[in-house]
Order: sequence, then C-alpha cells, then structure tokens
Amino acid sequence: MSDAGNSFTKYGLHDVNDLLEISLPNTEIKIERIGENAFSYFRKDSEGKIVEKMVPVKSNQIQIEVAPIRPLNHPARRTGYVFLKFDKEIYLSENSAASIFVHCPIEIGIFLIHDSHHDSLDWITCNPLNSRFGLYGSPDTGTLCKYAEVSLATDYSDSIPFVEGVMKIVIENTLSSGQTVSKVIFPITDNSLYYEDSKAIIDGIKVTMKKRAVVSIADVKTAPVSTDWTKSPTWEDTTITTSMEMGLE
Repeated sequence: MSDAGNSFTKYGLHDVNDLLEISLPNTEIKIERIGENAFSYFRKDSEGKIVEKMVPVKSNQIQIEVAPIRPLNHPARRTGYVFLKFDKEIYLSENSAASIFVHCPIEIGIFLIHDSHHDSLDWITCNPLNSRFGLYGSPDTGTLCKYAEVSLATDYSDSIPFVEGVMKIVIENTLSSGQTVSKVIFPITDNSLYYEDSKAIIDGIKVTMKKRAVVSIADVKTAPVSTDWTKSPTWEDTTITTSMEMGLE
C-alpha cells in the first residue's frame, strides 16, 4: 500500500451518510452503508491485516471521530508505562532546570459517537515497525514499558502527523552535583492527548532529581498542558498513579 500522493484525513468529527473513506499513513479505512440500519467497517494496514466489522445503528447516519490516543495497544496491550530514550543526553548542572520538547509515539482511535458517548470502534498504529516493548529495571522485578527512541522537537507543531505527538518535559536538578538524563519512564495513562488538523500534543511531565534518604532519585509527575486544541476521547481507563520514581545512574 503506497502513500505517495495521498491526501490524508484530518483528525476530528466525520458524518457518515452512505460512504466515508479515511486515508492515513499505511492504512485505508472504509465505512459504508449496507442497509437501512447498518454500516460496514473495513480497515487494511501496511502489514496486510484486514479488519471487518458490521455496525448496527438506530438512525440512517453515524458520526465518527478520528483522534490520537496513547501508544499502548500495538502489538498488544500489556502495560500503561512508556519508556522514552532520548537521542541526545540532557545535562543539568547542580540546582538548575530546563524545559524540552520531545517527540512521543501515538496511536489513532476510531470512535463511534452516539447519544454523546464515544465508543471505541478500532485503533491503529501508522508506524508498526517501531512499536515495541522495553524493560526498565531487573528482569524479575522490572517494569514492562512501551519503548521508543525519541528525538527533541522545537515546539508543539514539530511532529510527523499521525505517527507522533509532542510532549513538553520539565527537568529540575535539586542535587548538589551535575546530572545527565538520557531517558524517562512514566505511566502515560494519566496524560491526555489533544489534536488540531493532523497534529497532536500530549500532556507533559515534570522530572525532579532529588535526594531521598541516601539515594538519588528522579520523581516523575504528570504536568497537564494548557491548550485550545481539541481533547481526544479517553480510550482506556486512567490510573490513580500520578507519579513514579526512577533511579539515577
């Protein structure tokens, strides 16, 4: 399936009366009326996988929302944690702070809207070859994460549409010595996503390097973003875990 010359569908709401064709990188979707109160859903991706569903409805039209979602479903739903490995290390001297933007992988949700409810009809990754797991910590007690090697972004608009979003990370070093940060691990289930046209942004995080007893740790907490972009529907349940601790190497 070639994407050459394709005009991709933007995020947002789409009314379906008889036929809706959604074009995304490496993915084609067709939603079509097959009866007075039924629609068919067809999706084919770059791996040749085909998904077909029948959607019974009470009215003669349906409404679909295409929106970015957290990158937790492909190749399987196994964890709520994300492991971002920076392509460049970040060095902070003692008692200093910095703000950076990073690219973060996303997936795309297809939502069926009825009576103001959003039902999850399907989910898609437009970058399946780079969707993998990683382990943070020891093999027996470590944390399983969705793993991605990410690069720094210039601002919220600097991203590949439908493949990644942009996240702001604030890093504060309260220790009495300089520290190098090369990765961050956090529960992304508390981070909301937002979209505009074909771009996506994600709630940020704040990383505070500090001393606890005799151990130096990095405390990671969610930092909601202030934006007028449209908030994506919630795909999974959020957690009550709003922070985690990383060891410093």
